[in-house]
Amino acid sequence: MGKGGESVADIRVWRDFDENNLICFIEKEIDKFKISRKRSDMLLGERYYDGIHDIFERKRTVIGQGGELAEVDNLPNNLIVDNQYARMVDQKNNYLLSKEITFSSEDKTFLECVRNVLGPKFMKVLKGVGQDCFNCGVGYIYLYYDDFGKLSFKRFTPFEILPFWKDEEHSILDFAVRIYEVEVYSGGREYFVEKAEIYFKEGIRRFFLKGGKLVPEGNGMIIPYISFDGSSFDFGKVPIIAFRQNDRESPLILRVKALQDSLNAICSDFMNNMQEDARNTILVLKNYDGTNLGEFRKNLAKFGAVKVKSVDGADGGVSTLKVDINCDNFKTAAALLKSAIVENARGIDSKSEKMFGNLSRMNIQSIYSDIDLDANSMEREFKASFEELFYFIRFYVKNAGIGNFDFSDIKVIFNRDILINESESIDNCVKSLSILSEDSVISQHPWVDDIESEKIKKERDFYEKGRTFGTGTDRGTVRENYGDE
Repeated sequence: MGKGGESVADIRVWRDFDENNLICFIEKEIDKFKISRKRSDMLLGERYYDGIHDIFERKRTVIGQGGELAEVDNLPNNLIVDNQYARMVDQKNNYLLSKEITFSSEDKTFLECVRNVLGPKFMKVLKGVGQDCFNCGVGYIYLYYDDFGKLSFKRFTPFEILPFWKDEEHSILDFAVRIYEVEVYSGGREYFVEKAEIYFKEGIRRFFLKGGKLVPEGNGMIIPYISFDGSSFDFGKVPIIAFRQNDRESPLILRVKALQDSLNAICSDFMNNMQEDARNTILVLKNYDGTNLGEFRKNLAKFGAVKVKSVDGADGGVSTLKVDINCDNFKTAAALLKSAIVENARGIDSKSEKMFGNLSRMNIQSIYSDIDLDANSMEREFKASFEELFYFIRFYVKNAGIGNFDFSDIKVIFNRDILINESESIDNCVKSLSILSEDSVISQHPWVDDIESEKIKKERDFYEKGRTFGTGTDRGTVRENYGDE
């Protein structure tokens, strides 16, 4: 079985189906996907990130007659969400993807092409895909040509995508189905229509999804990915790239949901107790008729009063029983739960005592050890996805007539948003000048964002200083004059 539970053997033979059997096969797979555990987990992660937690379903209950729980509506029922899960998602996503990614290659022409294609807009899309990876376990980027003939990118919602893989490792995409709703206005009425798009290597087929059946949109023919001068082309692959947080494609919410729910419950219970002023003091009514235990418990919770009767029927009156709320218990429980969420999500506790003071490099490495575990795994998965991405960029620049870069290697460097001791780092850079090249030292300097720009600036300063002390304009003459200086 594959990671998503689908049978890889069934997927490999789909091209042997005739038209009717293929459509029937996809319809059944869509039905299974909609009710699958995998899609349910994706929706759960998205819902919790948006702050829609299970606490909102909680009702206020008390023990009623017969010992059964009974819902009451006259007691405070605070539904508080302290969304530590969303904080962990943002923290881990920003740690790896908030800074510009650096690309490095010996082929400067191809490097420039990659930088032109993967500009700020792509980095914004990639950061959104990173968020999808934590909430849903996987994110998708769709590549297409825009109206100006430029290679562009679109982020697909993960729980709308049903992929079909050729292998169990999910490295070769055979085809994919996208299921989504569109808003339609007709006759002054607004309603939603469910649609499905099937992405083959050759192009896209569009359908309406009605009652679980695929109804062709238009003539139902394949729409090519690229059209130019009356001719149609494809990329040679399905232009959808999967990005993963880990090889299991498991959402982050599965690690911390129980802890997050408990934290919400603790915060809500504390506010309930603080608002139940009348319940902090229980009234004891002496020499009044008692009642059965079930009604006694319910009245105690609802009204905060107890009716009792003395032995001889005398000495009626009212006294009180004071119930104090220990705020420290709630604070301790909430702090333990927050710490557990950070630990299980493998994040950083920014309010920890370890974060204060003059931190050494070893202290910083210790603080970031947990978040680095997930970041290393995610970086490895993303680099594999970038290899797929570079295939499409090579295809694009080759067809644009810029050149053939099929054998040009390029490296992807993720610049993590890590706390550093700048003074210590700069001091180490200076001490390393005698044993490392200047380029290596520049790449490790904390003030350098673009290594290539710093190299160009260094050579330009070198050249200008040479001209100050020399009279030649030839580069060799300039170097010679500068050396004499």
